[in-house]
Amino acid sequence: AAQQALLRQDVHARVVSMPCWELFDEQPQDYRDQVLPPSSLRLAIEAGVTQGWHRYVGDRGDVLGVDCFGASAPGDVMMEKYGFTVDNVCLRAQALLRAQPS
Repeated sequence: AAQQALLRQDVHARVVSMPCWELFDEQPQDYRDQVLPPSSLRLAIEAGVTQGWHRYVGDRGDVLGVDCFGASAPGDVMMEKYGFTVDNVCLRAQALLRAQPS
C-alpha cells in the first residue's frame, strides 16, 4: 500500500522482502547489488528490533522498527503506535529524499 501511495506522489519505490539475512549475504555481490543497488536510498521496515538492518540501509537509509519492550494492546493499535502505517512509511521515505543533496 505504501508503494502505491508513494507512486501517487511520483516516487518510484521498490519493495524487497528479505526474510533471511544469512541467505541474502551468501549470494554473489552482483546479485546483492541488483536487489539493493548501492546508489539507492533504503528504508527498512521491521515489526521487531531494528538491530542489524543498518548494514542493509547504509548511512543514507532509515529503519522503521520497534526498539522497546513491554507495550500491550490489540495488534492494529500497536502497529499504529509504532508507526507502521502507510502515511508514516511515506513520510519517512519522503524525509530520506529531502535529506539528499540536490
